[in-house]
Amino acid sequence: MAQVTVNIDGKAYRMACEEGQEAHLTELANKFDRYVGHLKGEFGEIGDLRLTVMAGILVMDELSEAQRKLDGLESEVGSLKKTRDTALARVDDADASLADTISNIADKVERIAEKLEKA
Repeated sequence: MAQVTVNIDGKAYRMACEEGQEAHLTELANKFDRYVGHLKGEFGEIGDLRLTVMAGILVMDELSEAQRKLDGLESEVGSLKKTRDTALARVDDADASLADTISNIADKVERIAEKLEKA
């Protein structure tokens, strides 16, 4: 287990993470620190716990919005797949119909050729 020291609101926190995830954890902590700093700038010194809770709620709000957008995109992808499948089925039907038409024409041509050979 790797360990990283991150800074939130000027305070150092030692945290454990999986090997290779140190930079990712540091970047997440830096982003969270920006939330805390933004709130501290807006509301002043209102207490570490309160700032942390408010920053956490902001992060969850953004996560919720991202999830809502993802759900909408997944729904749109499902709709597009259904439309694609319907279109492909129509093409398959058209191909089958075209093949039947060509086969019928070929049969007629053969019958005409047989009649001409007999004549």
